[in-house]
Amino acid sequence: MKTITASKPLDEVLKFMDKCSSVYLIGCGTCATMCHTGGKTEVIDMKNKLEAAGKKVAGWMVIPTTCDDLTKEALAQSAGQLKDANCILVMACAYGVQTVAMYSDKPVYPALNTLFVGKEETPGNFKDICMQCGNCVLGVTAGICPLTRCAKGLLNGPCGGSVNGKCEVSPDIPCAWAQIIDKLTALGQLDKLEEIQPLRDWSTSLSGGPRQQKVE
Repeated sequence: MKTITASKPLDEVLKFMDKCSSVYLIGCGTCATMCHTGGKTEVIDMKNKLEAAGKKVAGWMVIPTTCDDLTKEALAQSAGQLKDANCILVMACAYGVQTVAMYSDKPVYPALNTLFVGKEETPGNFKDICMQCGNCVLGVTAGICPLTRCAKGLLNGPCGGSVNGKCEVSPDIPCAWAQIIDKLTALGQLDKLEEIQPLRDWSTSLSGGPRQQKVE
């Protein structure tokens, strides 16, 4: 499982730093490196682009895992270069950005957009398999998530646009509900769909605010 990221447009990044003449760059050696959005190659490329735009790069580093608490030690070891920077640009997921911000008193800006947590199906090909909604229905949908696999996130069966097992959004997308129905039929559990799923309890979702869970 990896956090999938994409690079922000350079104009957006520069807008964040419009009042910063000097910047320190931080990349991530884990997920962002695998996505080719924040590894050593991408950090050096960003350094060159920022310098071409008139920014001074006080220094840079690629932290093995930016979202790890060891980031605190990495920042401390680079304190000399960091003091000459007006801000920090983080080429990592949103969690990495927040971790750096937690341990720095300088403005911290993201260079990437965090897309989703993905599973690698084939080398370099990641698929969104869980939106972490906090209200799992996999027990009645044959282990196939309708929220991530259905283009419309439908909870109570397919829409009228499914044709020959394909989604109306794109003929390349399998209809999640066709897959759910086929699997439940094969398992002899199609009756599970007779119970209507209630409206979502959005208080358990990511949009319900920061969630916490104590594990005993």
